Amino acid sequence: MSQAVPDLGAPVQLRETRTVLRKFIGYVGARIGLSILAFVLVLAAVPSLLVGPLQTAANATGDFLASPNAQNILGTDEVGRDVLNLVVHGARVSLTIALVATVISLIVGTAIGMMSGYYRGRIDVWLMRVTDFFFIVPTFMLALVITPVFLEVLGRGGTILGFRPSLFVVILVIGLTSWGFVARIVRSQTLTLRERQFVDRARVVGSSDLGIMLRHILPNLVPQIAANGALVVAGAIYTETALSFLGLGDPLQPSWGTMLNLAQRAGAASVGAWWYLGAPGVCVLAVSLGFVLVGNALDDTFNPRRRAIP
Repeated sequence: MSQAVPDLGAPVQLRETRTVLRKFIGYVGARIGLSILAFVLVLAAVPSLLVGPLQTAANATGDFLASPNAQNILGTDEVGRDVLNLVVHGARVSLTIALVATVISLIVGTAIGMMSGYYRGRIDVWLMRVTDFFFIVPTFMLALVITPVFLEVLGRGGTILGFRPSLFVVILVIGLTSWGFVARIVRSQTLTLRERQFVDRARVVGSSDLGIMLRHILPNLVPQIAANGALVVAGAIYTETALSFLGLGDPLQPSWGTMLNLAQRAGAASVGAWWYLGAPGVCVLAVSLGFVLVGNALDDTFNPRRRAIP
């Protein structure tokens, strides 16, 4: 009568996961970054519970460009709206745009990088020439040229996949112009992984190229994709802020970049309304710093060749 062999895979995998988490949390930068992001994500998740519904010009109750006081902690804007209310609600818009755009960027970059590294040859050459274009041309400049064209084609009325056209276009443009770096990283890792024995064994048993890439190569790329994904989010926030500051955002769903655009139009800098410019500006810097710190900590955790100082 045969005895059942206990499955030790799950406990071993659990121990390895705990080791990786302890190493990641051991970095000071990781703890700082996670604290910043956790705080902002809470603000973005429940803005109405914290500061009430989004204020508009019709229901504004403060004075015009009033400095910070007991009633309005971060002062008011040019129409009397509470800047704190706008900042908290703007967190949801800015983070939604950045995260969805990053998902698009990671999907495109991972797909192109894997195909390029796995097939090599002519496919590799052509895909890398396309990647070089997006890698060399500044993402912001390319997005600045493409965004007005997309807005003209799609229009500004109605919704697209739940987003207003202006937000949808910004998300799409950022996602489709910021994948070059991800593709390069994924390609270099795929070139190494395709020569491993587990890939050769998969070929011997008759696995298709798509099956090998999805079942055997992609899981080994997840750590690098996650580490670089955090850095892509930081870049997406900067790009969205810059595009919205130039007037390509949606004024009905104000993001931090849209707030900076409105503050600039109201002449906040010239009249000394530092709170109007400072509040969204500090938020952009803090969230971007949080994602950069987390991304660097993930890279240090999964890349043994890097020697980071905890």
